[in-house]
Amino acid sequence: MTEQIDTVLIANRGEIAVRVARTLRRMGIRSVAVYSDADAGARHVAEADTAVHLGPANARDSYLSIPKVIEAAQRTGAQAIHPGYGFLSENAEFAAACAAADIAFLGPPARAIEVMGDKIAAKAAVSEFGVPVVPGISRPGLTDADLIAGAEDVGFPVLVKPSAGGGGKGMRLVERAEDLPAALASARREAASSFGDDTLFLERFVLRPRHIEVQILADQHGNVIHLGERECSLQRRHQKVIEEAPSPLLDEATRARIGAAACNTARSVDYAGAGTVEFIVSADNPDEFFFMEMNTRLQVEHPVTELVTGLDLVEWQVRVAAGEALTIAQDDITLTGHAIEARVYAEDPGRGFLPTGGTVVGLREPVGDGIRVDSGLAVGTEVGSNYDPMLSKVIAYGPDRGSALRTLDRALSQTAVLGVITNIEFARFLLADNDVRAGRLDTGLLDRRVEDFTASVVTDEALIAAAAVEWIQTWEDAGHDIWAMPSGWRVGSQAPFVRRLTSGDRSVHVAIVGTPESATVAIDDQPASTLYAHTTTDTITVVVDGRRETMEFARSDSATWISSAQGTWQLRTVAEPSVRDEDAHSGDAEIVSPMPGSVIAVGTSSGELITAGTAVVVVEAMKMEHTLTTPIDGTVELVVAVGDQVRVDQLLARIVPNEDKDQS
Repeated sequence: MTEQIDTVLIANRGEIAVRVARTLRRMGIRSVAVYSDADAGARHVAEADTAVHLGPANARDSYLSIPKVIEAAQRTGAQAIHPGYGFLSENAEFAAACAAADIAFLGPPARAIEVMGDKIAAKAAVSEFGVPVVPGISRPGLTDADLIAGAEDVGFPVLVKPSAGGGGKGMRLVERAEDLPAALASARREAASSFGDDTLFLERFVLRPRHIEVQILADQHGNVIHLGERECSLQRRHQKVIEEAPSPLLDEATRARIGAAACNTARSVDYAGAGTVEFIVSADNPDEFFFMEMNTRLQVEHPVTELVTGLDLVEWQVRVAAGEALTIAQDDITLTGHAIEARVYAEDPGRGFLPTGGTVVGLREPVGDGIRVDSGLAVGTEVGSNYDPMLSKVIAYGPDRGSALRTLDRALSQTAVLGVITNIEFARFLLADNDVRAGRLDTGLLDRRVEDFTASVVTDEALIAAAAVEWIQTWEDAGHDIWAMPSGWRVGSQAPFVRRLTSGDRSVHVAIVGTPESATVAIDDQPASTLYAHTTTDTITVVVDGRRETMEFARSDSATWISSAQGTWQLRTVAEPSVRDEDAHSGDAEIVSPMPGSVIAVGTSSGELITAGTAVVVVEAMKMEHTLTTPIDGTVELVVAVGDQVRVDQLLARIVPNEDKDQS
């Protein structure tokens, strides 16, 4: 019956749009991409059969515009729309609009989205089907007074949760009764801001909780099956980082029980398509589990289920939407081997996981047996602050959990996104944790380990390579002009080619003398070493005192990116004027942006005298505000204004110390 669907519009972007297009191509179905101004050159646009421009970068005027998406589907003759995840994927109004336009929505009916999108209504619905729910107080219209009065019966600690939305926004863990009123006020503000609905409810907080979810498939003929569970306990601020299937916690009996509960959850709303039912399970009592919520869409982590079941979930979404009945029964589902996935985010673990950004100037993604990569990246991709910071997913498969863990670590060591700082090193840090390796997981483990993480220090070889890249380029630019060659030759002695490079907290001078075939190199006051260096388009090989290492490199603005087996680093060249003139700013405090985003407020004006601690600029990215203050007393020199888009480390303002100002 899939002949009814020969064209599918993918109402999303990034890695999920690329992944959906891959299955549609295999099925012989024409794919239609949509894109905003910011994504005109994106990989998902290039890989689709055709593409439609929606509007400006702001998602509200492009990816979230229901009329524009429907019109794009009609214009291209698409019989179906795949929403991916995020954006309009769990929007009941969008599902209804598709139905009204006679376009198949590759998701559940609008009613299922509506009921499961309201966590209070969802708990009531699943309870009628015998699905266990977390003890708590949940009904429409609960006031702060109602919640405070009911908290003692629920029992502390309690979790304050918004009825609408997801992603952890508006959630508050409260351990003492006296802290509840303030938590409720804060949660209501955030829920209203994020979802336009400040309805709250309470649940008992399960100690040492594990986050386990079950993948279900349902057709339009009443058939429902589950495809086993995924362990999603490694998360930070309720955002998942590493997921795996199956869970190392559950035995076969518990797997059958939790799977049956997930199927009953789907039946409670006459579900159709692929969906995920999320449960909270106590690490201390794995036989006891409670319903949390249902995600009425494909999950980010669906690849691990596909690898252990051998099923393509996107293919089944298309087949169900076309009216086909499931051709597989519950007894046909077997979980073979183990799969584990790491999400690659544009964020800096060394800066409190602030979002990063930039242009992808070099890219290395792993290949090999047992490795799958779902990615929206390509060289030239602009990673900005308009959309979610997740860039790709690296997934590993093995016959058992230990081999899958080792394969994922190896795959991540072979992954590099040059031009954008990512969380890859932190993901490898987690995989090496003893508790993670042993499967002793809970949702608080990652947050407990964050303080132990230290970003790797740039190696001497990477510093030498970064300087050598510029040095060799100077040689190539010189051609046959002996006066332009950076050989270091001069009457009397050799003058070195010197670059001051910074990476993280390390700042050094690298000095090179000679030719690429025969040179010496020294870092600061260290003894000189022999050096041979050679570059290709994107690699540099350095031989230092006989030790050979080949690294990938790429350049962006004033930075050189070096990637080796030990890590990936951004090395900036720092200019060092030989003479201080009137425009130099020795001793100044420079305020730079910690993330890509937009300037939403300026707390002062150029020429104003301010004291240490004064707010100067506020930058916002992904609904995260970061207020930047001056570390010293001085006079402000603003470089940006409200509304400006800024890059990571872009100069926002300079504070000239009062004493310098007086002397000028």
